[in-house]
Amino acid sequence: MSKKDYYDVLGINKSAEDGEIKKAFRNLAKKYHPDVSTEQNAESKFKEIQEAYAVLSDGEKRAQYDQFGHAGMNFGGGQGAGGFDGFGGFEDIFSSFFGGGNRRDPNAPTKGSDLSKRITITFEEAIFGIKKQIVMSMYEECSKCGGSGAYSKKDVTTCNHCNGKGKIYKNQQTLFGVTRVQINCPYCNGTGKKITKKCSTCYGEGQVKTTKTINFDIPAGIDEGQQMRLTGKGEMGTNGGPNGDLYIIISVKAHGVFERYNSDIILELPISFSQAALGAEIQVPTVYGDVMLKVPSGTQTETKFRLRGKGVPELSGRRVGDQHVIVKLITPECLDNAQKKLFKSLSETDEMTSKVWSKFKNMFKK
Repeated sequence: MSKKDYYDVLGINKSAEDGEIKKAFRNLAKKYHPDVSTEQNAESKFKEIQEAYAVLSDGEKRAQYDQFGHAGMNFGGGQGAGGFDGFGGFEDIFSSFFGGGNRRDPNAPTKGSDLSKRITITFEEAIFGIKKQIVMSMYEECSKCGGSGAYSKKDVTTCNHCNGKGKIYKNQQTLFGVTRVQINCPYCNGTGKKITKKCSTCYGEGQVKTTKTINFDIPAGIDEGQQMRLTGKGEMGTNGGPNGDLYIIISVKAHGVFERYNSDIILELPISFSQAALGAEIQVPTVYGDVMLKVPSGTQTETKFRLRGKGVPELSGRRVGDQHVIVKLITPECLDNAQKKLFKSLSETDEMTSKVWSKFKNMFKK
C-alpha cells in the first residue's frame, strides 16, 4: 500500500514553516495518542503522523523528501521513515511535547551514529576511480570490559530502586490531567543495573575513542557533491545494535584545461589563422591520451567537434560520454617582419569571401 503524502497527513501546505509543522503535530498528537484517544485505529494513525513529523521537522530529511518523495527516505538502503530508522519510537516525540512517557527501552539494541567525511580528489581520479584510505576518530567498544563499563562482572549489581526492571511509576500533570506514567528509572538510567566499580579504561562508558584506518574504492564517474555510504563504518552501536554508517562526500578539483558537464568533457582548443583557413591535423589532449583531430579548411571560431567515447563513464557502467572540442581562433599579438609582410599581402586580396560575410553585406544594401 502506498504511503500518504506527509504534508496531507499533518494537514499542512508544502510551504509550511517549522512553527506550523510543530503546531499541526501537537494538535493531532492530542487527538490520536493511544493512551487517551477513543478513535478507531488511533495507534496506527498516531504512528503515521509521528512519521510525517519526524521527516518534515528535520530540514535535511524534509529537503530529501521534497525532492524524491517516499523513495528518498530509503536512500542508502536503510529503513528510512517507514521503519522509524533513527527517529526513535513514537512515544519519544510525544514525550518531548507533553513530558513523561520516556518509554524507549535503554537496553534495546541501538544503531550507532552515522559519520561523514569530505574528501577531495583530482579530475582524473573522479573519471577513472581510485582506491582511497582515510583515518577517522570514532568510538569503539572497550576491549577491557567488553562494553559493560564495569571493572569486572561482579561489579554489576541489580538496581535497588526499580528491582532490575529499569522502570518506575510516577504521577504527572499533563494536558489530560493527572496521569500515572511509567518512566525510565533515573537511578540506573533504565538499565536495571548499577555499576559499583567502573572500568579503569573507559571509566564506565563502555566505549573508548580510537583512530581507525578505513579503505574504500571510489567508483569511476563520480562527480562533485555526490556521496558514498560505507555501511557499518560509523560509530559503534549499543546493546548489540549495528554500527552506524560513514558517508563520504566527494569534492573534485577543477582541471586546468578540461571542464565536465555530466558525462561529457569540454575542451577549448586554440588554433591559428592558417590552421583554420587551410585546415590541419592537430594533436588534441584527452584524459585517455592525445588523439589527432582533423580540422577542415575554412573552420570558424567556436566550431565544435566531437570525440566519441572520450568523456566520463556513467556510474551505471552503461556508457561513456564524449569529449567536445571547441576551437578558438587566436589573433597573433606580436608579428615579426616576415609575418607582417605576409599579412599585408593577404590584406590586399579579398579575404571576406564567405557566405556569412556576403549575407552581412547584403543586409545593408539599399
